[in-house]
Amino acid sequence: MPPHEPPTTGIVHIGLSNFHRAHQAVHTAAALATEPGPWGVLGVAPRSAAVADALVAQDLRYTVVEISPEGERARVPAVHTGAVVAARDPEPVLAALAEPDTRIVSLTVTEGGYTIDPRTGGIDLDHPGVRADLAGATSTAIGLLARGLLRRARRHGAPISVLSCDNLLANGEVTGRLVRGFADALPAGERTDLLGYLDHAGAVSFPNSMVDRIVPATTDATRAAALRLTGTADAVPVPAEPFSMWVLQDAFAAGRPAWEAPGHGVPGAVFTDDVAGYELLKLRLLNGTHSLLAYLGALAGEDLIARSVARPSIRAAAGRVLHGDYRPTVRVPEGLDVEAYAGQLFTRWSNVALGHRTRQVGSDGSLKLAQRIPGPAAEHLAAGAMPHHLALTVAGWLACVAPPAGFDPGPHAAAMAEPARERLAATAGGPVLGHVRAGLELLGGEPGAGFAARTAELLDVLVRHGVDAAVTEAAGERRAA
Repeated sequence: MPPHEPPTTGIVHIGLSNFHRAHQAVHTAAALATEPGPWGVLGVAPRSAAVADALVAQDLRYTVVEISPEGERARVPAVHTGAVVAARDPEPVLAALAEPDTRIVSLTVTEGGYTIDPRTGGIDLDHPGVRADLAGATSTAIGLLARGLLRRARRHGAPISVLSCDNLLANGEVTGRLVRGFADALPAGERTDLLGYLDHAGAVSFPNSMVDRIVPATTDATRAAALRLTGTADAVPVPAEPFSMWVLQDAFAAGRPAWEAPGHGVPGAVFTDDVAGYELLKLRLLNGTHSLLAYLGALAGEDLIARSVARPSIRAAAGRVLHGDYRPTVRVPEGLDVEAYAGQLFTRWSNVALGHRTRQVGSDGSLKLAQRIPGPAAEHLAAGAMPHHLALTVAGWLACVAPPAGFDPGPHAAAMAEPARERLAATAGGPVLGHVRAGLELLGGEPGAGFAARTAELLDVLVRHGVDAAVTEAAGERRAA
C-alpha cells in the first residue's frame, strides 16, 4: 500500500482487534478529515502479533470492506501511527501511556479482558495475570493500563482520559473501579502515587461509551474483496456492515477528536449525558437477542446469523425475547424510535452477505450473558412474571457449550469458544437442574425463584426434541397443545 503521513500520536488503543479497526479507527479517520489534530492512534495488541506485524508490513494501512446485500465498499483508514505487541515488548506501550502528548487511552479487549471478579464486580485479585501484574508485570489490560498511569503520575501527572469501548454496562465507571481496585492492592508507595493521581481533580477521566457495529471475523473472501476493490493485497482486511453507531459521554480530561462530525459516509458520534440509556438498549435488545439467535441457530445447524433469522421459529423467538423480555426493562433514550430501532436490528441480522457466524456471536457466553441475563430476568421475576425467552437463552447456551451427556450440539456449537467450558462440563453429566444452577452461578446466581427450573425444562426440551419444540415450549404453545 502507498506510504502515508499519519497524524501525531494522541491516542493509545489497547486491543488491535477487527472491531477497533472497523469502528473507532474509522470514526477517528472521519473526524480527522473534518478537523485535523494530534489524534493518531498507536495500536496495541495485548498478546497476538499477527495483526500488528501485518500492519507494520503494510505501512499501517488496511481495508475495511463494508458489506451489504446491495454490494461492497472499501475504505482505508490511515490513523495508526504504530502497532506494537504488549506481551512481546511492553516498554514502548508504557512509554506511550506516560507520554504527555497522549491524551486518550482506549480499550477493546472484550468482556473477559477486564479480569472482573463476578462475585464482587471489582478486580479479580485471584486472577493469575492480575497477581503477576501487582508484582510488576503487564500481562492484563488493567495491569498494563495501571502501570502506564503510575508511570505518568510519577513523571508529570498530565491529564488523560481512559475510554472503554467494550460491551459492559457503564463501561467507563467499571474501568475506573477496576483500575482503582488494582491500585488499592499495590505496595504502599505505588498505591499512594497512583491513587493520588486518580483522585486529583481533572487528572484522569473515565467516560462511558456505547459502540455498535457488526464486525465478523476476517476470511479469505474478505481478502479477495479487498484486493478486488483496492487493487492491493491486504493480509488483514476487516469485514463490516454499513451501519455504525457511537454514543459517548463528553467527559474528556485532555480534549478529543471531533468525533461528532460526520464525514465520508461515517455518521457522527452522539454525545449525551444519557449514555446509560443507549448502552442498556443496545446491550439487551441487540446483544441479548443476538445471543439467542446464535445459540438456537447453531443448534439448528445454521452457520450464519442471517440463516438463523431466516428460520421462522427462531425469528419468532428472537422477536419475543426482544419485545417481551428485554424491551420492558429498558428506558428508551429521548428522541429514539424504539420500534424503528428494533426493525433495523432484524434488517442488520438478515444481511446474508456479511457472513456473521453463529459460532462467533455465541462465543464467551459465560462472560457475555452475565451482562445480559440477570438484570432483566430479576426485574420480571420480582414482578411475578417468568421471562421464558431469557431462560431459553441460558438453556441454548448450555446446550451449545456444555451439552448434557449423550447430546451432540453440532459443529457450530462445538466451535464456540467458552472459558468456562471445563468447569461446566463437570456438571453436564448429572441432573439437568443441577447443571443449570452451575451455569447460573457463573452468570451471577439465580436471578429469582423458578428461573433455574424453567431453564432446566427448556434445556430438556432442546436436547430431547430440538429447537422448534423448545421455541414452542417457551412461547407457551407446546403445553397448551
